[in-house]
This record gives sequence, C-alpha cells and structure tokens, in this order.
Amino acid sequence: MNPDLDRLHPYPFEKLTRLKAGVTPPAGLAPIPLSIGEPKHAAPGFVLEELITHLHGVSAYPATRGTPALRGAVAEWLTRRYGLAPGRVDPDRHILPVNGTREALFAVAQALVDRSRQPLVAMPNPFYQIYEGAALLAGAEPCYLATPPETGFLPDLDSVPESAWSRCQLLYLCNPGNPTGAVLPEPFLTRVLELADRHDFVVAADECYSEIYLDEERPPPGLLEVAERQGRSGFERCLVFNSLSKRSSLPGLRSGFVAGDQRLIERFLLYRTYHGSAMPLHVQAASTKAWGDEAHVRANRQLYRQKFDTVLEILADALPLDRPEGGFFLWPETPVSDTEFTRELFARTNVTVLPGSYLSRPVAGRDPGERRVRIALVAPLEDCVEAAQRIRDFLG
Repeated sequence: MNPDLDRLHPYPFEKLTRLKAGVTPPAGLAPIPLSIGEPKHAAPGFVLEELITHLHGVSAYPATRGTPALRGAVAEWLTRRYGLAPGRVDPDRHILPVNGTREALFAVAQALVDRSRQPLVAMPNPFYQIYEGAALLAGAEPCYLATPPETGFLPDLDSVPESAWSRCQLLYLCNPGNPTGAVLPEPFLTRVLELADRHDFVVAADECYSEIYLDEERPPPGLLEVAERQGRSGFERCLVFNSLSKRSSLPGLRSGFVAGDQRLIERFLLYRTYHGSAMPLHVQAASTKAWGDEAHVRANRQLYRQKFDTVLEILADALPLDRPEGGFFLWPETPVSDTEFTRELFARTNVTVLPGSYLSRPVAGRDPGERRVRIALVAPLEDCVEAAQRIRDFLG
C-alpha cells in the first residue's frame, strides 16, 4: 500500500455523516441540505441538446488533448472574459481539457511536485480538501495560510516564513474563495507572482467560482489577466483551473480545463496521457457550446443574487453575516461550537450545514474554521427561504 494514504484526513462529508448519526429530525419537516456545494439550478437546455446530438461520439476514443473546437472555445472565453490580448491564449499550447477541476487540481500536484526536495505545498485555510490530499499523496508537506477576517479573508502571505517559501513548489489559491467568498484583488495576485518568481514555485488558481459574483460590473480578476499585465506573455508559473459545474450549473458533466504556462501544460499533458481519462466527445461538444454562451451565465448569477438578497434579509437579526463578493456560500460565526450548532440545527430543523472546522486545520493554536459554518445557497429559492426561516427560529 502507498503509505501516504495513511496521511489523509477523513473527508468533510464523512465526518458530517458521523456527526449526524443517531439524530432523528422532526418527521414533519422536509430535509434541506445546504452543506454540499452542488448547484441545483436547471441545466441549460441548449447544452443538453448538444450533448444528445453528439452521443454517437461514444463510438470513438477521445484524445487527451481534446478537440480543437473545445480548446478554441475555451481560449476565446478566457480572452473575452479577462480582456486578454487577441491571440495571447494559444489553444494548442495553453489549454488542456480535464474532467472537472477536482480531478485536475489533485493530479497537478502529482505531476509537478518533486518529492526528492522536501517539498511544501501551500494552500488557503480553510480550503477545498482536494488541495491537502493532493499535497500529501505527492509526498509534500501542506502549509496552511489562514484566511481570517482581519485580512478580509485573504490568505495571510505574511504568516509564511522565508524558510517555508524556499521549500514551496506549489501554491493553491481559490478565487473567489471557498468557503469565504472573498475575491483576490489584483495587488494580492501581483504579490503572489512576485513570490513565485523569488522562490521558484507554481501558482495553481482554482477559479471555478469566478462566474458567480455580486456586482455585474466588477467580475473577479483572474490570474492570467494579472500575469499578462505583468508582461508574462507566456503566463509563466501560472495555471488556472475552471469548469462548467458552477458557471453553467452542470456539475454532472464533469467538464473543465487547465490553462497557462506552456511548459507546465506540456508536462501535465504527459502525466494525463498515462493517468487521466480523456473527456468523451459528446461532453466536449456540449462544453464547446456552453463556453460560447454568456446569457445563461448571467441568468445563473441573478438567481444567486436573488437568494442572497432574500436569505440575508431573513437572517439579518439572527446571525452575524456579511454578503460575500463571490461564490454561493455564507460563512457566518456561530454562537456555540460549529459542530454543536450543526448537529442541533439538524436535530431541530432538518437543515444541514457544514461545520467550518471540517474545512480547516488548526495552526499555532488557532483554527480559522472554528465556530463558523458553511451554508451553500444551492437549493431552489423556496428551499433557501424555508431554511433561513428555520435557522432564524432555531436561534430564537
């Protein structure tokens, strides 16, 4: 057995199942799960039609590199979305389709980390647990960057000593953040790239929440956008990860991409040729269509804004809440421990949220997820409203 498997922590939802064990919520209240960040909005009909139209593609093996049409659609989307110079993103050199960002975020560490050099992989804290698992199974030491309220929920770069940066080979970022919803501003990303140059590490930006944001006129900046402004014409040291799961409410399609530094893309392609599964052709055809349309994405954002407006109004006097800049999570403080709050809320209201400490690690005696819960506003509006009313009543 790979001994590094014993270094893995239980997955958050495994711990949540154990926390709820033995609890029977009121039979008269329908369950409302707000713990998992799985979009529940209707999938775009035109994408489903494209998927069905190209089902004959199952009779052929797809290429790991993906079709030129899909890579071209992603390159055009990146150029349009981030205002990149025309032709800056080369579909043949800078784009690699993947089966969702989860698979790619994990695999990139296996491909890029050199375990012979006492590697360190840095990540925000709290975090998407794939970052930590990827680091551990690549033979690296995780380095947790707290994202406290004092920094505006941005990763605390100043908390990392020079000795740790000198060992860093990979830095995961999440923009907007999961679970905080904080958007990483351009000056922060600029500083990250300066650190990457000084200490010779790769920046892996998880941007899968990039298309869900508060202000229609102020979309979150992206790593490639900032890199280009710095004069990095080849996006050196940069990899960005995005998918259709959140943007287009297509989590089951398992369709995403990695884009950035040509040298890194080439090495990752080599790795995925042996390890990764190529995206089926009918999924590629549907994905090509989805990346080319923005109307359904704007409508999707509006649905989330409506849910935030309504839920925040209901909970305004019950919980200390800030409206996040991006994503679809609320990250409130709890009046008791996050695990007690979660268990009692489920027991009395049949609403499930996720304890913040299940997404974080204690560092230097402080756990940034402690006494917070993550509330995913992914359910239909009426369910989110009902859940908010139950939470308000639960808090008295």
